[in-house]
Amino acid sequence: MKQIEAQRNILDFTLSSLFRRKGKNTALVLVYTLIVFLLASVMFFTHAIRNEAALTLKDAPEMVVQKLMAGRQDLMPLEYLEKIRAVRGVSSVKGRLWGYYFDPYFGVNYTLMVPGNEQIKPGTIVTGEGISKNRAVEQGDFQAFRAYNNNTLLFQITRVLSSESALLTSDLILMSEQDFRSIFGMPRTHVTDIVLTVKNPRELGTIANKIVQLLPDTRPIMRDEILRTYDSVFNWRGGLLIVILSVSVFCFVIFAWDKASGLGAEERREIGILKAIGWETSDIILMKFWEGVVVSLSAFLLGILLAYAHIFFFSSLLFGPVMKGWSVLYPEFRLVPFIDAYQISTLFFLTVLPYTVATIIPSWRAATIDPDLIMRS
Repeated sequence: MKQIEAQRNILDFTLSSLFRRKGKNTALVLVYTLIVFLLASVMFFTHAIRNEAALTLKDAPEMVVQKLMAGRQDLMPLEYLEKIRAVRGVSSVKGRLWGYYFDPYFGVNYTLMVPGNEQIKPGTIVTGEGISKNRAVEQGDFQAFRAYNNNTLLFQITRVLSSESALLTSDLILMSEQDFRSIFGMPRTHVTDIVLTVKNPRELGTIANKIVQLLPDTRPIMRDEILRTYDSVFNWRGGLLIVILSVSVFCFVIFAWDKASGLGAEERREIGILKAIGWETSDIILMKFWEGVVVSLSAFLLGILLAYAHIFFFSSLLFGPVMKGWSVLYPEFRLVPFIDAYQISTLFFLTVLPYTVATIIPSWRAATIDPDLIMRS
């Protein structure tokens, strides 16, 4: 009980000491909070967008097969569908029609696609929310496209895709097969690529090898490979920002060390008085330890709360474009919060521990000074 009471008294004195120097400590907490906020924002966004990509790709085709020509994707002949359908273990095969259309007036790329589960009448289109906002068009308006032969084709918008699907459909335009082939001049004997499903998912690798042996100019792409690519991209971008921000963390550690080692006259006098009235060196070190804990945990919790609001309520306004990519039509969506113990513990070791180490050692040096020498200084 005496030990607990002693700890409580030391903590009470620590809090009162912090409040006596509230201006200096407030500035420290603000700088500390900014560092935690930046690091936490990068980490929260990276993990949340990776989780969002995994959930989105959950319903993606098990395998996509592309035809290659000189190392680039080429149109897929329809006769390849029958050859792939004959591969043992393949349950369904379907050709897809999709491509990119550059709008020179707005300087953006649209993704044009023929949906496989919806019939769209010729002369009509369904647009994504990003296109609707960018071109200021709504349902019932008309949108013009310039075809491959320089003819202008006019389409009526019958529907604007909902904001709930903006992550996937912001720059998407759905149209009929006839209109798609008219814009790009694609022959009816070809499709963009082929998607397929297999009877046993564990045989995906085997079936992919069979397809390559049967059709050497094709490239099978499995859903897991796409997911790993997304992970690599977001890990690289998040890591790049972490490295840049690490310079700020290093500067903050130097600042914290300088603050702890360069004790002011008032703080040195306070240590001298405490030692003169019977405080041990261990008590003073413990007081400084609690002082560091109060400052670091306050900044840590405040920084995490601000980062949470920044990412999940304000759509990462500061560096969202860096993490999302190069697209001009950024989808407006709110990420689903995804935070685990790994992220919190990593942030703790990146921010709290460096500050603690930077304050304990200089505090120990100050606590070992002769109180008479301090009082006379």
